[in-house]
Amino acid sequence: MTLCWQCIVKTFLLLAIANGAPVLARKLFGSSFGWPVDFGIAFFDKRPLFGHSKTWRGLFASVLMTMLLAPLVNIEMFYGASLSVMAMLGDLLASFCKRRLGYRESSRCRMLDTIPEALLPLLVLHQPLELSMLDVMLCVLLFFGLEIFLSPMLYRLHIRKRPY
Repeated sequence: MTLCWQCIVKTFLLLAIANGAPVLARKLFGSSFGWPVDFGIAFFDKRPLFGHSKTWRGLFASVLMTMLLAPLVNIEMFYGASLSVMAMLGDLLASFCKRRLGYRESSRCRMLDTIPEALLPLLVLHQPLELSMLDVMLCVLLFFGLEIFLSPMLYRLHIRKRPY
């Protein structure tokens, strides 16, 4: 099985856009349009479903930016939007799990914070993105590494609220 480096780079860029757009949208718009995706609903355990940091602003920013920028790397807008939706679902799933495990909102849980939002869209879309399973694993590892490296820098630039 060989690696498709071009496919990996294109997909990795879209993952970075999909997951970075909500952070940039919060920086640009502040608290405007920051309605929580879960509408403040608590689950049966009395903890928030996802938490107030998962917003409609971030969801829409992710889908819109990824969809619009996908053609720049020769990926159809539909697949860009689909990748973003899957990444955001992975992020929401991670937040849901963290709340159930007792983690406070925006607390650090490195594997759970990065893997679902990268792995879910790639497992669902590996065929249209022309990724082998080896390509998928490499993309997830690269995304995990990027998160570790880039988050502290974005924090120092006052783009992220926390260094992780």
